[in-house]
Amino acid sequence: MRIMIVGAGKVGYHLSEKLSAEGQDVVLVDSDKAKLRRIEKDLNILTVHGSGASVRILEEAGIQHTDLFIAVTDSDEVNLIACIVSKQYRVKTRIARVRSEDFFAQGLPLCESSLGIDLLISPDIAMADEVMKMSIHSEAFEVAEFAGGHVVVLGYAVNQGNPCVGLSLQMIKKLPGVIVAIIRGAKTIIPRGGDCIEAGDKMYIATRKEDISEMEKLFNFESRIPRKVFIIGGGIIGSLVAKRMEKAGIDVRLVEKNPDSCENLTEQFKNTIVLNCDGLEASDLLDEGIDQADLVISVTDSDTANILSSLLAKHHGAKKCITRITRPDFIPMLGKLGIDVALSPRLVAANMILRFVRGGGKIVSVASLMGSDAEVIELKVPDKKQFQNVALKDLHFPAGAILGAIVKTGKGDVIIPSGNTVIKPDDNLVIFCTKAAIGAVESFFAE
Repeated sequence: MRIMIVGAGKVGYHLSEKLSAEGQDVVLVDSDKAKLRRIEKDLNILTVHGSGASVRILEEAGIQHTDLFIAVTDSDEVNLIACIVSKQYRVKTRIARVRSEDFFAQGLPLCESSLGIDLLISPDIAMADEVMKMSIHSEAFEVAEFAGGHVVVLGYAVNQGNPCVGLSLQMIKKLPGVIVAIIRGAKTIIPRGGDCIEAGDKMYIATRKEDISEMEKLFNFESRIPRKVFIIGGGIIGSLVAKRMEKAGIDVRLVEKNPDSCENLTEQFKNTIVLNCDGLEASDLLDEGIDQADLVISVTDSDTANILSSLLAKHHGAKKCITRITRPDFIPMLGKLGIDVALSPRLVAANMILRFVRGGGKIVSVASLMGSDAEVIELKVPDKKQFQNVALKDLHFPAGAILGAIVKTGKGDVIIPSGNTVIKPDDNLVIFCTKAAIGAVESFFAE
Protein backbone atom coordinates (compact mmCIF):
# COMPACT_ATOMS: atom_id res chain seq x y z
CA MET A 1 0.00 0.00 0.00
CA ARG A 2 1.26 3.47 -0.88
CA ILE A 3 0.79 5.96 1.96
CA MET A 4 1.34 9.71 1.80
CA ILE A 5 1.80 11.61 5.07
CA VAL A 6 1.75 15.42 5.10
CA GLY A 7 3.46 16.85 8.18
CA ALA A 8 6.77 15.67 9.66
CA GLY A 9 6.07 16.59 13.28
CA LYS A 10 5.88 14.05 16.08
CA VAL A 11 2.63 12.52 14.80
CA GLY A 12 3.88 12.32 11.22
CA TYR A 13 7.23 10.88 12.29
CA HIS A 14 5.60 8.26 14.53
CA LEU A 15 3.23 7.20 11.74
CA SER A 16 6.06 7.07 9.19
CA GLU A 17 8.19 4.98 11.53
CA LYS A 18 5.43 2.47 12.30
CA LEU A 19 4.04 2.10 8.79
CA SER A 20 7.41 1.89 7.03
CA ALA A 21 8.52 -0.78 9.54
CA GLU A 22 5.53 -2.83 8.40
CA GLY A 23 6.78 -2.71 4.82
CA GLN A 24 4.39 -0.02 3.58
CA ASP A 25 5.51 2.39 0.85
CA VAL A 26 5.57 5.72 2.74
CA VAL A 27 6.05 9.23 1.30
CA LEU A 28 6.47 12.09 3.79
CA VAL A 29 5.79 15.71 2.73
CA ASP A 30 6.87 18.73 4.79
CA SER A 31 7.97 22.34 4.27
CA ASP A 32 10.96 21.98 6.64
CA LYS A 33 13.88 20.69 4.56
CA ALA A 34 16.24 20.25 7.54
CA LYS A 35 13.67 18.14 9.37
CA LEU A 36 13.21 15.91 6.32
CA ARG A 37 16.97 15.40 6.05
CA ARG A 38 17.12 14.19 9.65
CA ILE A 39 14.20 11.84 9.12
CA GLU A 40 15.74 10.38 5.95
CA LYS A 41 18.74 9.30 8.04
CA ASP A 42 16.48 7.43 10.48
CA LEU A 43 13.81 5.94 8.23
CA ASN A 44 13.77 4.18 4.90
CA ILE A 45 11.13 6.42 3.30
CA LEU A 46 10.80 8.91 0.46
CA THR A 47 10.55 12.57 1.50
CA VAL A 48 9.32 15.53 -0.57
CA HIS A 49 10.00 19.14 0.40
CA GLY A 50 7.11 21.58 0.03
CA SER A 51 3.64 22.58 1.22
CA GLY A 52 1.04 19.84 1.61
CA ALA A 53 -1.57 22.31 0.35
CA SER A 54 0.20 22.64 -3.01
CA VAL A 55 -1.23 20.58 -5.87
CA ARG A 56 2.15 20.70 -7.62
CA ILE A 57 3.98 19.33 -4.57
CA LEU A 58 1.39 16.61 -4.02
CA GLU A 59 1.66 15.55 -7.67
CA GLU A 60 5.44 15.50 -7.35
CA ALA A 61 5.03 13.23 -4.31
CA GLY A 62 2.81 10.87 -6.32
CA ILE A 63 -0.68 11.68 -5.06
CA GLN A 64 -2.15 10.04 -8.17
CA HIS A 65 -0.78 6.66 -7.06
CA THR A 66 -1.64 6.97 -3.34
CA ASP A 67 -3.97 4.58 -1.48
CA LEU A 68 -4.00 6.28 1.92
CA PHE A 69 -3.57 10.00 2.63
CA ILE A 70 -2.85 11.35 6.13
CA ALA A 71 -2.53 15.10 6.81
CA VAL A 72 -1.13 15.87 10.28
CA THR A 73 0.55 19.29 10.09
CA ASP A 74 -0.06 21.88 12.85
CA SER A 75 -2.38 23.81 10.50
CA ASP A 76 -6.05 22.77 10.24
CA GLU A 77 -6.34 24.66 6.95
CA VAL A 78 -3.39 22.88 5.32
CA ASN A 79 -4.65 19.49 6.48
CA LEU A 80 -8.18 20.06 5.17
CA ILE A 81 -7.05 21.51 1.83
CA ALA A 82 -4.61 18.64 1.35
CA CYS A 83 -7.35 16.07 2.03
CA ILE A 84 -9.78 17.82 -0.31
CA VAL A 85 -7.11 17.80 -3.05
CA SER A 86 -6.43 14.10 -2.41
CA LYS A 87 -10.12 13.36 -2.90
CA GLN A 88 -9.93 14.84 -6.39
CA TYR A 89 -7.21 12.30 -7.16
CA ARG A 90 -9.50 9.49 -5.94
CA VAL A 91 -7.35 8.53 -2.97
CA LYS A 92 -9.32 5.76 -1.27
CA THR A 93 -8.84 6.74 2.41
CA ARG A 94 -8.26 10.26 3.76
CA ILE A 95 -7.41 11.26 7.35
CA ALA A 96 -6.92 14.78 8.74
CA ARG A 97 -5.76 16.07 12.10
CA VAL A 98 -7.64 19.19 13.25
CA ARG A 99 -7.58 21.21 16.48
CA SER A 100 -10.70 23.36 16.10
CA GLU A 101 -13.66 22.05 18.13
CA ASP A 102 -16.03 23.32 15.42
CA PHE A 103 -15.46 20.14 13.43
CA PHE A 104 -16.68 17.94 16.29
CA ALA A 105 -19.73 19.85 17.54
CA GLN A 106 -23.02 18.09 16.80
CA GLY A 107 -25.33 19.70 14.28
CA LEU A 108 -22.70 21.83 12.55
CA PRO A 109 -22.20 21.47 8.76
CA LEU A 110 -18.45 20.90 9.05
CA CYS A 111 -17.97 17.18 9.62
CA GLU A 112 -16.23 14.16 8.13
CA SER A 113 -18.96 13.33 5.61
CA SER A 114 -19.45 16.91 4.35
CA LEU A 115 -15.70 17.35 3.91
CA GLY A 116 -15.23 13.97 2.25
CA ILE A 117 -12.75 12.85 4.91
CA ASP A 118 -12.84 9.35 6.41
CA LEU A 119 -11.40 10.29 9.81
CA LEU A 120 -11.06 13.67 11.53
CA ILE A 121 -8.97 13.47 14.67
CA SER A 122 -8.20 16.05 17.34
CA PRO A 123 -5.16 15.32 19.54
CA ASP A 124 -6.75 17.38 22.32
CA ILE A 125 -10.04 15.45 22.28
CA ALA A 126 -8.18 12.14 21.95
CA MET A 127 -6.04 13.12 24.94
CA ALA A 128 -9.11 14.07 26.99
CA ASP A 129 -10.65 10.69 26.16
CA GLU A 130 -7.47 8.93 27.32
CA VAL A 131 -7.30 10.95 30.56
CA MET A 132 -10.91 10.05 31.39
CA LYS A 133 -10.22 6.37 30.74
CA MET A 134 -7.17 6.45 33.01
CA SER A 135 -9.18 8.28 35.69
CA ILE A 136 -11.69 5.43 35.90
CA HIS A 137 -8.99 2.76 36.22
CA SER A 138 -7.18 4.55 39.03
CA GLU A 139 -4.73 1.73 39.85
CA ALA A 140 -3.57 1.21 36.26
CA PHE A 141 -0.87 3.20 34.47
CA GLU A 142 -2.10 2.17 31.02
CA VAL A 143 -5.37 0.92 29.54
CA ALA A 144 -6.13 -0.36 26.03
CA GLU A 145 -9.53 -1.64 24.89
CA PHE A 146 -10.29 -4.26 22.23
CA ALA A 147 -13.27 -6.15 20.82
CA GLY A 148 -15.51 -3.11 21.15
CA GLY A 149 -14.40 -2.55 24.75
CA HIS A 150 -15.20 -6.10 25.92
CA VAL A 151 -11.50 -7.00 26.27
CA VAL A 152 -9.20 -4.71 28.26
CA VAL A 153 -5.41 -4.80 28.61
CA LEU A 154 -4.29 -2.98 31.77
CA GLY A 155 -0.81 -2.15 33.04
CA TYR A 156 -0.08 -2.20 36.79
CA ALA A 157 2.99 -1.39 38.90
CA VAL A 158 3.88 -4.16 41.38
CA ASN A 159 4.92 -2.79 44.76
CA GLN A 160 6.79 -4.62 47.53
CA GLY A 161 3.64 -5.41 49.54
CA ASN A 162 1.76 -6.95 46.64
CA PRO A 163 0.62 -10.54 47.40
CA CYS A 164 1.85 -11.79 44.02
CA VAL A 165 5.51 -10.86 44.67
CA GLY A 166 7.65 -13.99 44.60
CA LEU A 167 4.95 -16.14 43.03
CA SER A 168 5.31 -17.86 39.68
CA LEU A 169 2.45 -17.37 37.24
CA GLN A 170 1.36 -21.00 37.59
CA MET A 171 0.94 -20.43 41.35
CA ILE A 172 -1.58 -17.60 40.83
CA LYS A 173 -4.91 -19.41 40.90
CA LYS A 174 -8.34 -18.26 39.74
CA LEU A 175 -6.98 -15.33 37.75
CA PRO A 176 -9.80 -14.12 35.45
CA GLY A 177 -7.30 -13.02 32.84
CA VAL A 178 -3.86 -13.58 31.36
CA ILE A 179 -0.64 -11.89 32.46
CA VAL A 180 0.60 -11.12 28.96
CA ALA A 181 3.81 -9.26 29.82
CA ILE A 182 6.16 -8.34 32.62
CA ILE A 183 8.30 -5.21 32.27
CA ARG A 184 11.49 -5.53 34.32
CA GLY A 185 13.75 -2.52 33.95
CA ALA A 186 14.07 -1.93 30.21
CA LYS A 187 13.22 -5.54 29.34
CA THR A 188 9.83 -6.78 28.14
CA ILE A 189 9.23 -10.41 29.15
CA ILE A 190 6.53 -12.54 27.53
CA PRO A 191 5.99 -14.79 30.56
CA ARG A 192 5.48 -18.52 30.88
CA GLY A 193 4.10 -20.46 33.85
CA GLY A 194 7.45 -20.72 35.62
CA ASP A 195 8.24 -16.99 35.50
CA CYS A 196 8.01 -15.15 38.84
CA ILE A 197 6.76 -11.66 39.60
CA GLU A 198 9.17 -9.36 41.42
CA ALA A 199 8.70 -6.11 43.32
CA GLY A 200 9.27 -3.19 40.96
CA ASP A 201 7.91 -5.07 37.96
CA LYS A 202 5.20 -3.66 35.77
CA MET A 203 2.75 -6.21 34.45
CA TYR A 204 0.13 -6.16 31.73
CA ILE A 205 -3.03 -8.22 32.20
CA ALA A 206 -5.67 -9.02 29.54
CA THR A 207 -9.14 -9.61 30.95
CA ARG A 208 -12.84 -9.24 30.25
CA LYS A 209 -14.23 -5.82 31.08
CA GLU A 210 -16.68 -7.30 33.57
CA ASP A 211 -13.86 -9.17 35.36
CA ILE A 212 -11.62 -6.15 36.07
CA SER A 213 -12.88 -5.70 39.63
CA GLU A 214 -12.40 -9.39 40.51
CA MET A 215 -8.92 -9.40 38.94
CA GLU A 216 -7.86 -6.27 40.84
CA LYS A 217 -9.00 -7.74 44.18
CA LEU A 218 -6.73 -10.73 43.60
CA PHE A 219 -3.71 -8.39 43.42
CA ASN A 220 -4.92 -5.93 46.09
CA PHE A 221 -5.52 -3.26 43.46
CA GLU A 222 -8.57 -1.08 44.01
CA SER A 223 -9.65 1.19 41.18
CA ARG A 224 -12.39 3.67 41.98
CA ILE A 225 -13.84 6.85 40.55
CA PRO A 226 -11.88 9.80 42.00
CA ARG A 227 -13.84 12.09 44.31
CA LYS A 228 -11.49 15.08 44.40
CA VAL A 229 -9.46 16.07 41.32
CA PHE A 230 -7.03 18.91 40.61
CA ILE A 231 -6.41 19.83 36.96
CA ILE A 232 -3.29 21.94 36.39
CA GLY A 233 -3.69 23.91 33.17
CA GLY A 234 -6.86 25.51 31.85
CA GLY A 235 -6.15 25.04 28.15
CA ILE A 236 -8.22 22.96 25.74
CA ILE A 237 -7.37 19.59 27.30
CA GLY A 238 -7.80 20.83 30.86
CA SER A 239 -11.19 22.43 30.18
CA LEU A 240 -12.44 19.38 28.23
CA VAL A 241 -11.54 17.04 31.08
CA ALA A 242 -13.00 19.42 33.69
CA LYS A 243 -16.33 19.58 31.83
CA ARG A 244 -16.57 15.80 31.63
CA MET A 245 -15.67 15.36 35.29
CA GLU A 246 -18.10 18.04 36.40
CA LYS A 247 -20.82 16.25 34.44
CA ALA A 248 -19.89 13.03 36.30
CA GLY A 249 -20.36 14.79 39.64
CA ILE A 250 -16.66 14.88 40.58
CA ASP A 251 -15.28 17.67 42.81
CA VAL A 252 -12.88 19.49 40.44
CA ARG A 253 -10.36 22.30 41.01
CA LEU A 254 -9.10 23.77 37.74
CA VAL A 255 -5.78 25.61 38.22
CA GLU A 256 -4.81 28.30 35.68
CA LYS A 257 -2.22 31.04 36.24
CA ASN A 258 -3.47 33.40 33.50
CA PRO A 259 -6.10 35.78 35.00
CA ASP A 260 -7.87 36.43 31.69
CA SER A 261 -8.16 32.71 30.99
CA CYS A 262 -9.56 32.21 34.49
CA GLU A 263 -12.36 34.70 33.80
CA ASN A 264 -13.33 32.85 30.63
CA LEU A 265 -13.14 29.47 32.37
CA THR A 266 -15.31 30.59 35.29
CA GLU A 267 -18.14 31.33 32.86
CA GLN A 268 -17.99 27.78 31.46
CA PHE A 269 -18.58 25.90 34.71
CA LYS A 270 -21.28 25.59 37.36
CA ASN A 271 -19.60 23.53 40.07
CA THR A 272 -15.92 23.40 39.09
CA ILE A 273 -13.76 25.76 41.18
CA VAL A 274 -11.36 27.76 38.99
CA LEU A 275 -8.19 28.78 40.84
CA ASN A 276 -6.00 31.62 39.59
CA CYS A 277 -2.61 30.39 40.76
CA ASP A 278 0.53 28.63 39.57
CA GLY A 279 0.58 24.83 39.62
CA LEU A 280 3.98 25.05 41.31
CA GLU A 281 2.80 27.22 44.23
CA ALA A 282 2.60 24.59 46.97
CA SER A 283 1.08 26.88 49.62
CA ASP A 284 -1.87 27.90 47.41
CA LEU A 285 -2.55 24.32 46.36
CA LEU A 286 -2.29 23.01 49.93
CA ASP A 287 -4.83 25.62 51.03
CA GLU A 288 -7.21 24.08 48.48
CA GLY A 289 -6.49 20.53 49.68
CA ILE A 290 -4.22 19.08 47.00
CA ASP A 291 -2.76 16.81 49.70
CA GLN A 292 -6.18 15.12 49.85
CA ALA A 293 -6.58 14.80 46.07
CA ASP A 294 -7.43 11.41 44.60
CA LEU A 295 -6.05 12.53 41.24
CA VAL A 296 -3.93 15.38 39.87
CA ILE A 297 -3.91 15.94 36.10
CA SER A 298 -1.12 18.19 34.79
CA VAL A 299 -1.87 19.33 31.23
CA THR A 300 -0.21 22.72 30.71
CA ASP A 301 1.74 23.45 27.51
CA SER A 302 5.04 23.02 29.38
CA ASP A 303 6.57 19.57 29.94
CA THR A 304 8.71 20.98 32.75
CA ALA A 305 5.72 22.52 34.55
CA ASN A 306 3.71 19.32 34.14
CA ILE A 307 6.47 17.10 35.52
CA LEU A 308 7.26 19.39 38.46
CA SER A 309 3.62 20.01 39.40
CA SER A 310 2.96 16.25 39.33
CA LEU A 311 5.97 15.52 41.53
CA LEU A 312 4.96 18.33 43.89
CA ALA A 313 1.43 16.95 44.21
CA LYS A 314 2.69 13.42 44.85
CA HIS A 315 5.16 14.72 47.44
CA HIS A 316 2.33 16.36 49.39
CA GLY A 317 0.11 13.28 49.36
CA ALA A 318 -1.93 13.21 46.14
CA LYS A 319 -2.80 9.59 45.38
CA LYS A 320 -2.26 9.54 41.61
CA CYS A 321 -1.04 11.89 38.88
CA ILE A 322 -1.54 11.94 35.12
CA THR A 323 1.04 14.03 33.28
CA ARG A 324 0.96 15.44 29.78
CA ILE A 325 4.31 15.14 27.98
CA THR A 326 5.21 16.18 24.43
CA ARG A 327 8.33 13.98 24.27
CA PRO A 328 7.20 10.32 24.05
CA ASP A 329 10.81 9.18 24.56
CA PHE A 330 10.66 10.65 28.09
CA ILE A 331 7.73 8.44 29.13
CA PRO A 332 9.71 5.37 30.38
CA MET A 333 11.97 7.64 32.47
CA LEU A 334 9.08 9.44 34.17
CA GLY A 335 7.84 6.27 35.85
CA LYS A 336 11.15 6.05 37.71
CA LEU A 337 10.59 9.58 39.03
CA GLY A 338 7.30 8.56 40.63
CA ILE A 339 4.89 9.83 37.98
CA ASP A 340 2.04 7.33 37.67
CA VAL A 341 0.81 7.98 34.12
CA ALA A 342 2.51 9.96 31.35
CA LEU A 343 0.55 10.65 28.17
CA SER A 344 1.61 12.30 24.93
CA PRO A 345 -1.28 13.91 22.98
CA ARG A 346 0.56 13.38 19.71
CA LEU A 347 1.28 9.73 20.48
CA VAL A 348 -2.32 9.16 21.57
CA ALA A 349 -3.54 10.71 18.29
CA ALA A 350 -1.02 8.75 16.21
CA ASN A 351 -2.11 5.49 17.82
CA MET A 352 -5.76 6.29 17.07
CA ILE A 353 -4.84 6.85 13.42
CA LEU A 354 -2.88 3.59 13.32
CA ARG A 355 -5.84 1.67 14.74
CA PHE A 356 -8.08 3.16 12.05
CA VAL A 357 -5.57 2.47 9.27
CA ARG A 358 -4.99 -1.12 10.31
CA GLY A 359 -8.67 -1.80 10.86
CA GLY A 360 -9.25 -3.47 7.50
CA GLY A 361 -8.73 -7.10 6.58
CA LYS A 362 -7.58 -9.68 9.10
CA ILE A 363 -6.03 -7.14 11.47
CA VAL A 364 -8.95 -5.60 13.34
CA SER A 365 -7.01 -3.30 15.65
CA VAL A 366 -3.51 -2.54 16.91
CA ALA A 367 -2.39 -0.55 19.94
CA SER A 368 1.14 0.52 20.80
CA LEU A 369 1.65 0.45 24.55
CA MET A 370 3.48 3.50 25.89
CA GLY A 371 4.89 1.70 28.91
CA SER A 372 6.61 -1.10 27.00
CA ASP A 373 8.36 -2.05 23.79
CA ALA A 374 5.34 -4.05 22.63
CA GLU A 375 2.02 -3.93 20.82
CA VAL A 376 -1.36 -5.58 21.17
CA ILE A 377 -2.89 -6.89 17.96
CA GLU A 378 -6.52 -7.89 17.51
CA LEU A 379 -6.84 -10.07 14.42
CA LYS A 380 -9.30 -12.42 12.76
CA VAL A 381 -8.31 -16.09 12.38
CA PRO A 382 -8.04 -16.86 8.63
CA ASP A 383 -10.03 -19.63 6.98
CA LYS A 384 -7.18 -22.14 6.73
CA LYS A 385 -7.10 -25.84 7.49
CA GLN A 386 -4.47 -25.47 10.22
CA PHE A 387 -6.85 -23.27 12.24
CA GLN A 388 -9.94 -25.47 11.94
CA ASN A 389 -11.01 -26.33 15.52
CA VAL A 390 -7.44 -26.56 16.77
CA ALA A 391 -6.43 -26.45 20.45
CA LEU A 392 -3.97 -23.71 21.37
CA LYS A 393 -1.53 -26.24 22.85
CA ASP A 394 -1.23 -27.76 19.37
CA LEU A 395 -0.35 -24.45 17.71
CA HIS A 396 3.31 -23.49 17.40
CA PHE A 397 2.72 -19.87 18.40
CA PRO A 398 5.52 -17.43 17.41
CA ALA A 399 8.14 -16.67 20.06
CA GLY A 400 7.68 -13.27 21.68
CA ALA A 401 3.88 -13.43 21.49
CA ILE A 402 1.11 -14.56 23.83
CA LEU A 403 -2.65 -14.86 23.40
CA GLY A 404 -4.64 -12.76 25.87
CA ALA A 405 -8.27 -13.33 24.84
CA ILE A 406 -10.52 -14.88 22.19
CA VAL A 407 -13.76 -13.38 20.90
CA LYS A 408 -15.78 -16.27 19.48
CA THR A 409 -17.39 -16.10 16.06
CA GLY A 410 -21.08 -15.28 15.97
CA LYS A 411 -21.87 -15.16 19.70
CA GLY A 412 -19.23 -12.57 20.53
CA ASP A 413 -18.39 -14.40 23.76
CA VAL A 414 -15.02 -13.46 25.25
CA ILE A 415 -12.90 -16.40 26.39
CA ILE A 416 -9.77 -16.18 28.53
CA PRO A 417 -7.70 -18.95 26.92
CA SER A 418 -5.93 -22.00 28.26
CA GLY A 419 -3.94 -24.63 26.39
CA ASN A 420 -7.09 -26.67 25.76
CA THR A 421 -9.06 -23.75 24.31
CA VAL A 422 -10.08 -24.39 20.69
CA ILE A 423 -10.02 -21.68 18.02
CA LYS A 424 -11.57 -21.66 14.57
CA PRO A 425 -11.66 -19.37 11.52
CA ASP A 426 -13.24 -15.94 12.03
CA ASP A 427 -12.58 -15.94 15.78
CA ASN A 428 -10.93 -12.70 16.90
CA LEU A 429 -7.69 -13.07 18.86
CA VAL A 430 -6.18 -10.41 21.12
CA ILE A 431 -2.41 -11.02 21.03
CA PHE A 432 0.33 -9.28 23.00
CA CYS A 433 3.69 -9.34 21.22
CA THR A 434 7.07 -7.66 21.26
CA LYS A 435 7.77 -5.39 18.32
CA ALA A 436 10.36 -7.88 17.07
CA ALA A 437 7.64 -10.56 16.87
CA ILE A 438 4.97 -8.53 15.04
CA GLY A 439 6.09 -9.70 11.59
CA ALA A 440 6.13 -13.35 12.69
CA VAL A 441 2.62 -13.07 14.16
CA GLU A 442 1.23 -11.46 11.01
CA SER A 443 2.91 -14.10 8.83
CA PHE A 444 1.63 -16.91 11.07
CA PHE A 445 -1.96 -15.77 10.60
CA ALA A 446 -1.60 -14.66 6.96
CA GLU A 447 -4.13 -15.82 4.38
